[in-house]
Amino acid sequence: MRLPRIALTSGEPAGIGPELCAAVARGAWPCELVCLGDRALLAERAASTGGSLVLHDYRRSEAHAHVPGELRIAHTALGAASQAGRPDRRNASYVLALLDAAMTGAITHEFDAIVTAPVQKSIINEAGIAFTGHTEYLAAHSGIARPVMLLVAGSLRVALATTHLPLREVSATITKALLREVLDVLATDLARLFGLARPRILVCGVNPHAGEAGHLGREELDVIAPALADARARGLDVTGPVPADTAFVPAQLAGHDAVLAMYHDQGLPVLKHAGFGRAVNVTLGLPFIRTSVDHGTALDLAGTGRADPGSLEAALALAIEMANRRR
Repeated sequence: MRLPRIALTSGEPAGIGPELCAAVARGAWPCELVCLGDRALLAERAASTGGSLVLHDYRRSEAHAHVPGELRIAHTALGAASQAGRPDRRNASYVLALLDAAMTGAITHEFDAIVTAPVQKSIINEAGIAFTGHTEYLAAHSGIARPVMLLVAGSLRVALATTHLPLREVSATITKALLREVLDVLATDLARLFGLARPRILVCGVNPHAGEAGHLGREELDVIAPALADARARGLDVTGPVPADTAFVPAQLAGHDAVLAMYHDQGLPVLKHAGFGRAVNVTLGLPFIRTSVDHGTALDLAGTGRADPGSLEAALALAIEMANRRR
């Protein structure tokens, strides 16, 4: 069986993404690894972080198992010269072009999975391009209405019902229809990508104490509990709603394969405490596999050689595992 071909986007050129790609390329990986980015930039950042790295041009028609210390480059030119730590809005289109190329390749089966280095959302927006994150961008441009963000740290898996929203908008956004869609995507992809035949999903409430029988809010009674009853009637193994402050205790986690949190900062602080620097962001519901790091562009570390590649290594390892399971 051929090795999976993985597209690795190098992300914000002023951030740590390019040097993380170089660091990862020095390791041994059971795949074909193709890095999307500006060749000269990648060579510069590889040199600045120490250690040799041989760059080759990527050709779709040629299959090459990854060799430690070498990296195949699908070149896209920068919009403007990049300086470590100083994002330039003229490179916003370049960053999105890398995502577009990776996405097109994944949809056409040129690539078996996409792994993404971090982007600088603010600079993309300052360039006049509406952008809330990788998850939403990849979903919108591949025609998917309901992507689901899943963070993985070892055996801990935390999915989000809502992602990048102001807190005041969360409650109104959580509807029975939304939870039905999210639970269906989560259950389907836990089976398809993680090999969990009938995944056990623990669902958090949105209010303290899961609403305290309606005394601290009615979302659990009026929305979440009915949505879970519907899911159980359709054959899903779901439990809840449970208070978020007890959802992550070991006894609860031991009996479940994933936790569904209602909003970003309900689930992610626990996940990142458990595995920051080794956690992986997975986008569920897409027509292709996409994993990413659990951190941002770390502009203060860019070009210093001190950035930890652990999360990108974990993202690549999980992408390879999922790609092999799907084929």
